[in-house]
Amino acid sequence: MFGTTLLDRRSKTERVTDQAWQHLVSAVSSAGDSVRDTARSARRGGSGLTDGATDLVGSAAEEARRRATLAFDALAGRRPALPWTLLISAALVGAALGWAAGTAARAAGSRTRDADEIEFVDVDRPNSPVGLDG
Repeated sequence: MFGTTLLDRRSKTERVTDQAWQHLVSAVSSAGDSVRDTARSARRGGSGLTDGATDLVGSAAEEARRRATLAFDALAGRRPALPWTLLISAALVGAALGWAAGTAARAAGSRTRDADEIEFVDVDRPNSPVGLDG
C-alpha cells in the first residue's frame, strides 16, 4: 500500500519515463535472449559457426547496451556528449592546411619579389681594353 501511494505521487512525466524505461529494458532483455538462443542453435549446428555466433552475441549485446544507455540518457533529458576526438582532429587538420597554404603563399610571394628587385644598370667604362665602349 505504501508503494502504491508513493508511485501515485510522482508526476505524469516521471511515470511515463519509468514506463518507457521498463519497456526498453524488457526489449533489450528479450533481444539479448533471442540472440543467445540463435547463438546456441548455431553452436549446435557446427563448430565453425560457433566463433561467428559468439562474436555476433558479443557485438549485439554491446550494441544493445550502447543503445539502451543512449535511450536512458535521452529519457533523462541529457544531451549527447560532444565528439571531442572528431573536433580536435578537425582543428588539427585545419591548422595544418592553413600552415601549408601560408607557407606556399609566402614562397610564391618571395619568388615574384626577387624577380622585381633585379635591376639592370648600363655601365659606360672609359678606357676599356676590349674596345666594347665605343
